[in-house]
Amino acid sequence: MQQIFVFGTLKQGFPNHKCNSGERLPGNYQTLHKYPLYLVGKRCSPWLILDPGRGNKIQGQIFTVDSDGLKQMDKLERIAEPDGYRRIQIAVVSDSSAEPIKVFAYVKSTQQLKSATHKVELQDEYQLEHAALYSTRHSS
Repeated sequence: MQQIFVFGTLKQGFPNHKCNSGERLPGNYQTLHKYPLYLVGKRCSPWLILDPGRGNKIQGQIFTVDSDGLKQMDKLERIAEPDGYRRIQIAVVSDSSAEPIKVFAYVKSTQQLKSATHKVELQDEYQLEHAALYSTRHSS
């Protein structure tokens, strides 16, 4: 079982939650360090950029997933593709404890951001108003 920090479309109540078979840990979480968060491309995909220290502490949820659930998320996030996300470990804290937890998160590189078009930087949270702009890979 792995713990995954989700900050975008995989959150409960968001467009790709159907691909998230994990069990949500109670509470809300934020990254220990600041990261940039963007809406990118015509599909308005949320990208957490691996550039610690820039941006804001990002809000999200943690899910515990089994190996099959992790494979499904990895496929959605296209981690095997050159333009896909990378699954890395980051530290997060809950709203009820300052003790850091190491979890996986899907991130994009600063290089990927530089080559992207149509990007809008968000503050600290991907919200339903942002999700309303999102379109899936198959619907675009």
